[in-house]
Amino acid sequence: MTDYRLSDWIPTTKKEVELRGWDELDVILFSGDAYVDHPSFGCAVIARTLEAQGLRVAIVPQPDWHGDFRDFKKLGRPRLFFGIAPGCMDSMVNKYTANRRLRSEDAYSPDGRHDCRPEYPTVVYSHILRKLYPDVPIILGGIESSLRRLTHYDYWKDELKKCILCDSGADMIIYGMGEKPITALCKELQEGRNIHEIHDIPQTVYLIKKKDFANDIKSDDLILHSHEECLVNKKFQAENFRHIEEESNMLHAHRLLQEVDGYYAVVNPPYPPMTTEELDSCYDLPYTRLPHPKYKNKRIPAYEMIKHSVNIHRGCFGGCAFCTISAHQGKFIVSRSKQSILKEVKKVIEMPDFKGYISDLGGPSANMYAMSGKNKSICEKCKRPSCINPNICKNLNTDHRPLLDVYKAVDSLPGIKKSFIGSGVRYDLLLHRSDDENINKAAKEYTRELICRHVSGRLKVAPEHTSDRVLKLMRKPPFSQFESFKKIFDDINTKENLRQQIIPYFISSHPGCKEEDMAELAVKTKNLNFHLEQVQDFTPTPMTVSTEAWYTGFDPYTLEPVFSAKTQREKLAQRQFFFWYKPEERRNIEHELMRLGRPDLIRQLYPRPLQNYANKSKNENNRTTGSRKEKPRGVRRRNNR
Repeated sequence: MTDYRLSDWIPTTKKEVELRGWDELDVILFSGDAYVDHPSFGCAVIARTLEAQGLRVAIVPQPDWHGDFRDFKKLGRPRLFFGIAPGCMDSMVNKYTANRRLRSEDAYSPDGRHDCRPEYPTVVYSHILRKLYPDVPIILGGIESSLRRLTHYDYWKDELKKCILCDSGADMIIYGMGEKPITALCKELQEGRNIHEIHDIPQTVYLIKKKDFANDIKSDDLILHSHEECLVNKKFQAENFRHIEEESNMLHAHRLLQEVDGYYAVVNPPYPPMTTEELDSCYDLPYTRLPHPKYKNKRIPAYEMIKHSVNIHRGCFGGCAFCTISAHQGKFIVSRSKQSILKEVKKVIEMPDFKGYISDLGGPSANMYAMSGKNKSICEKCKRPSCINPNICKNLNTDHRPLLDVYKAVDSLPGIKKSFIGSGVRYDLLLHRSDDENINKAAKEYTRELICRHVSGRLKVAPEHTSDRVLKLMRKPPFSQFESFKKIFDDINTKENLRQQIIPYFISSHPGCKEEDMAELAVKTKNLNFHLEQVQDFTPTPMTVSTEAWYTGFDPYTLEPVFSAKTQREKLAQRQFFFWYKPEERRNIEHELMRLGRPDLIRQLYPRPLQNYANKSKNENNRTTGSRKEKPRGVRRRNNR
């Protein structure tokens, strides 16, 4: 493997800047994450993109926001702007559990330390920089600002908050995947345009006084309910969200305007999806694929998870109601070429600690590679946030053959013993029956290939619930599809003499879910012989359908009322059903089912008297049990920047 020098990383200190012979920087990025020079870490990608333009760029990872702000002063003022990249995950999801308890580990910090970033680093860093350098433009990026680009509900403060430009004092948001807008912005600034005059770059958000904008409103602009109106009427907030989500997932979107404090927050439509060639070029940038040398002998948990993995596409057309991926990356799949993927795999093979196993050859959803609409003119008119819910679009090409080709090409490389699929698999795509029998045959072949060759003992899938009514609100397929897929999984394992597990993910307290739904979940998963392991409470995060339903009490698309468990008692009452098999939970569960008038479920869960059941449970040691420990899902979500 290449012997890297310190100057092979983007500079992080004055000394490293001087090593390059620079006396001035064009852009300085402040990151809430440790600096890992890898294409799965957003700040590294943006820095390398700027570097490829010939700009002199530096990163200040996890600056100390206390005291004299020396980390914010050490590199001086940049020629163009400060950029703020608060992290690959939303800082509050990263910091707190659904019960608002501090997590024991920050996956994106050295040795998992949880004191390396503040709450809301976007706002904290912006305030400090504005105070120190009042005339330097500040550009916000990353998932934290992207999902707070308009009025949004904040679960941790339990309040409706304004566009994050208002609270931060920054000049512009680049939302979504930032390579194209950041490139365009740098070009404009280098040509001498003032940041307050740059209003025409797609995929950006800016504030402008309402009185100065009246003549610039276009006939096809979508004017949302104002922030002030949303504060007094939750239904207005729900109505707004439908437009925000639809426009985020359209090929030809409209500009969004929302009044706030006498200003308009203006959201320009997104760029068209990248081409394969453009995406390949992002992954071909000269990453070292390693943490910065300053972290020597320190473990960065998120890096350890992905260092031997390769991301093969962006985007997700699943549209799950609780997920932020489509809000940030969009629903349109952009896939890398096979050549680009193989080039990166070869770099992984050269790593000194590589033992022959690719930990994940995946993406936001493992098996959406190279899938898109067959007739693009239909896609250009489409508003659906999901291509597969409530049913799989007839215009969607669900062919798994390109993905099979990638798997086989990777596995044939010298040095590869096995490539695993660690990303979640959409089994509804595997079960879908196309009009094209060749596609159906490929889906069957992919399923066998996946189970026989690419499972590291455990295959992760996400049914999320067993109630079809709740699943409909989640935008997930009926539970019967999971049962069908599990049968296929078990049959193949039996025939091939494999000892593999299928690991289902489930959520409690999702909008629309009631205690009785959770009790039935316990019965159904017991009948499938599961002692659930990967479980979590629903966490409201900005810019998801589920969060808007949770906060407003209305389904944003139908405006019908939706129940949500909100109190600690209500949440715990739902969560306990995950662990029906634990003796200490039995009395509470029986009491709750009697209160609900469902003694039939007691008999299904506990066919034996309490004492006998407790003795049996005490001796049962043949299954892995425990909770998901509310591990933030975003650690597995790819390239959120």
